[in-house]
Amino acid sequence: MPISEKKLRSNPAWIKRHINDPFVKQSVKDGYRARSAYKLIELDDKDKIIKPGMKVVDLGAAPGSWSQVVKQRLTNPKTGEVEGRIIAMDILEMEPIEGVNFLQGDFREQDVADALEELLEGEKVDVVLSDMAANLSGVAVADAARCLLLNELALDFAKENLKPNGTFVCKVFQGSGFSQYVEVCKKTFRKVVVRKPEASRTTSAEVYLLCRILK
Repeated sequence: MPISEKKLRSNPAWIKRHINDPFVKQSVKDGYRARSAYKLIELDDKDKIIKPGMKVVDLGAAPGSWSQVVKQRLTNPKTGEVEGRIIAMDILEMEPIEGVNFLQGDFREQDVADALEELLEGEKVDVVLSDMAANLSGVAVADAARCLLLNELALDFAKENLKPNGTFVCKVFQGSGFSQYVEVCKKTFRKVVVRKPEASRTTSAEVYLLCRILK
């Protein structure tokens, strides 16, 4: 039987590791919705991805930790106002975040695309973030294919919506199809680097591709 994500999260070993995870503890203290916030924080601290005034799209945003970080990075410390625009998108529901526009649905669907275009007023965006990942089935080949499909969809979205000098950040799992996907990104962007944030568990095959300036 395939192992669903729900079953995985009910596993005593997973629960123990999760409770004792320092990033989980810190996320509760800092008010982030998930430990993944620290992955984006480290990426942005290192590569200066998000700057005030930018338009940022967060794909696969739920539960919203990356959007929380983006909001913080776009907020003027003197005025407390968000300088820029944040659009979070996911097929799942997400609790509202003040200052973040949330679109629920598949970004490939026309009504969602139309809603996005209306929010952007026909303009391109500065940054596309994708922390999307498929639900794991336990079948390695099938899981790799699902994750790769999401990566490809995110890249297509970035090509369609980014400004020429824009930035695309995408979670990718090392394994089947990884090197080919990196090559496609290199053909699309002038600069592509691989990052492994400290908050990414060492046992995880996940890394992040940071891609800049469309060719």
